[in-house]
Parts: sequence; structure tokens; C-alpha cells
Amino acid sequence: MADDGSRARPIPQGRPGTSGSGGAEDDDVFIVDTRGRGRTTPPRPARREAEPAGRTPAPRHTPGERRRPQQRIPAPTEPTMRRLDDQGRPATTMPPPRPPQASRPLTAEQPTPPRPPRRRRPLRWAVLALVVVLAYLLGVPLHAYSEVTRVNAAPAGDRPAPGKGSNYLLLGSDSREGLTAEQLDEMATEQVEGNRTDTVMVLHHSDSGPSSLVSIPRDSYVPIPGHGTQKINAAFAIGGPQLMAATVEQATGLRLDGYLEIGFGGFAGVVDALGGVNICVAQPMDDPMAGINLQPGCQVLSGPTALGYVRARHSDPRGDIGRAERQRQFLSAVVKAIATPSTVLNPVTYWKVTHAGAAGVRLGEDTSLSETVTMLSTMRSVSSGDGNSLVVPLKTTALQTKNAGVAVQWDKERALALFEALQRDDPLTAPPAGTDGVPSG
Repeated sequence: MADDGSRARPIPQGRPGTSGSGGAEDDDVFIVDTRGRGRTTPPRPARREAEPAGRTPAPRHTPGERRRPQQRIPAPTEPTMRRLDDQGRPATTMPPPRPPQASRPLTAEQPTPPRPPRRRRPLRWAVLALVVVLAYLLGVPLHAYSEVTRVNAAPAGDRPAPGKGSNYLLLGSDSREGLTAEQLDEMATEQVEGNRTDTVMVLHHSDSGPSSLVSIPRDSYVPIPGHGTQKINAAFAIGGPQLMAATVEQATGLRLDGYLEIGFGGFAGVVDALGGVNICVAQPMDDPMAGINLQPGCQVLSGPTALGYVRARHSDPRGDIGRAERQRQFLSAVVKAIATPSTVLNPVTYWKVTHAGAAGVRLGEDTSLSETVTMLSTMRSVSSGDGNSLVVPLKTTALQTKNAGVAVQWDKERALALFEALQRDDPLTAPPAGTDGVPSG
């Protein structure tokens, strides 16, 4: 069909350097009105042809601009080519999955897995058992301590100045209080009026060296405050614990910090609760007044027999001195037996021993719990060989007196030196001279 000239037709323009309107771009198109109206429509951009995939469009430049060399782009790899379709658009298919990588071995820098929790139940049971044992070991003696009889043993009048260390008065009385007729018969004794002392000791707890246990013979001839000079055991019969403590303080120059007294019943009860005490008898002892007939050798003594052993003096050629030595020997054996595991770890025995001792013991009203513990621990130390077991220095054991018969006389010079050393708390690494019980006169 022939063109009638009624429609406007686009006039293609040539590229630069060709025929046509010289400076126009090859992409510009002009619409000319062939009807002669003289109007020219503004140019509209022509649609660019799609360039092949992977090809970069050539940069535009002006006629006078120096053309830059084009940078070559490396050919895309196979995965990249798959991401584009034929028209340069992203492909709908996903790239193939990457092959799994081998796991790296664990190194020191990587965190280690937490350890499984330990089972602590056995430890808890062990701690609970330990608490129960400690409660029993402490609770039983505290209960027994609460039942101990208290007496007024504080000396009246002037007293020595306090020294270093601590001093305690230990008495063994012949009190029969609480004993039945059968028990009295077994002990070869009977009820008597008043109380007397068969054992007098001063226990010195040292802060600078070994502690010391000093025996004072019961027949020692000393001044008794307000009652002249008599045998020392008379002080207890006259004025009880107070006068006895005052007499010992005046005779020794030591200030007493505590008081402990044990009677016949308490002594025998502790021995029987222990099941007897092993004692090595040095010589034959046949003493009807003490109710014993013992042969030489080591043997286990029951309560009544042990009481006769420490009381006897008529069967001992050394008399009161030999008795004082046996008393220290037996006290050491009893303390060792109490401290053995077979006693402490046996609930029945432990209960019997502590309460038998509490039943026969009397403490001073001013003797505190801490002082009682110190007293007992010091006795244990001396009995185990870590201290000194002494006798007050003597001059003679056959002093004739006008009012007390035959008595024991101290070596005043040596006795004074001993008690002054204890007052100063000098470390006694060896027994001082004259403290072996052998008279110097």
C-alpha cells in the first residue's frame, strides 16, 4: 500500500562520519511532520538492544575525549553462568550445594565439654557422722560436768600474789558419802564422822615449759591458819576445803587457781567403769587395814582393790612417802586408761566413766570450766611423761612432835626454792634436787 503522506515517518540518522546530520548520536531519532506543519516532536530515547550476557556495554564518549582502553572482564565460571538466564536475568535455579567439609580435630583452644557432676552424698554422710561423734564426745562430759557437786574452796584472809602459770589443789578424801554397807565392807572400811585427806597434791600448769605435779605427804607438819602447827591433813578435818586451801597457800607461797576433790566412791566407780586398771606392783603388799593382799607383778585391779592399793602404808616400808608415790603412779594409769580409744570411742564406757567421775568429784565454786579442762589436760600431760612428778623436798619422815605424834618435816631451803621456781614459772627441764622423796636429813 502506497504511502499517501498523511503519516509522519521516522527518518533514520546516520552515525558520525556518515551521511546524514553529522553530530547526532546514533541512538537519537527525530520525528518529522511531513504534512508541512513545521512541528518537530522532541526526541525520545530509543530502546537499546539487549547485549549478550557477560558483555559490558561500551562507555560513551565525546568526539574530543580520548577513548580509554576497555578493561577485560574474565569469563565467568560455570557456577556464575548458571545464575543468569539467556537475557541476563538471575536464574531461578540455585547453585549446587557445597560438598561437606571434613570436621577439624579438637584443639586446646576449643572449649572442652563440662564434666559430669560428682556424687557428694558419701562426703555429706561422712561430715554428718563426724559432727555426731564430736557432739557426743563434747556433750557427754558437759552433761557430767553439770552434775558435779560444788564446794566453797576459796581461802579466807590474806593470799599470795598471783604468779605465772596456774596452780590447782588436788585432794583425795576418805569421804564415804553415798556408799552402801556392802561397798564399805568390800573396801575394808566403815562409816566415820568427818572427812580426812589421804592425798594432797599441787598441780602446776606451766606456760614456759613442762608442767609439774608435786605430792605433799599427808603427815607434813605445817602451820594451819588459826590452829597452830599440825599435820596438814588435819586442816581438812577442821575447816574443810577452805582451810585446807588456805593452809597449802601459806605453806607453799603459791596462789591456787582451782580445786578438785575425789572421794572413795568416785575413785572406785571410775576404776570399775574402766573395767579395771593395769598396775605393776613392785613388792608384796599384805595390808588388812587397806583390804589388800597383792603379789609382785603387773595385774588388773578392780575399784575396791585399787582404792586399797593407793591407801596402804603399813605394808610399805617407806610409809607415807611410798603411798604418795603409788598415788601418783595410779593417777597416771587412770588418766591413760580414760584417754584410750577403747574408752573414748565406746559410747557405753565413755558415759559410765564420765558420770562415775562426776558422781565422786567435788569442784571449787570458783573453778571454771576452762580451768577444769586445763587441770585435766595437765594431769594427762604429766602422766604421759611430758611433765615432772615430784615430792616436796623432805628433811625427815620421823619428826617427833608434842601434839601430832610422828610427822614429816620438810627441807625448808629446798622446798622454798622449788615453790619459788613454780611461782616464777621457771621451766623445770629436770626434777630439782630433793624432789625424789628421799629425805635430806
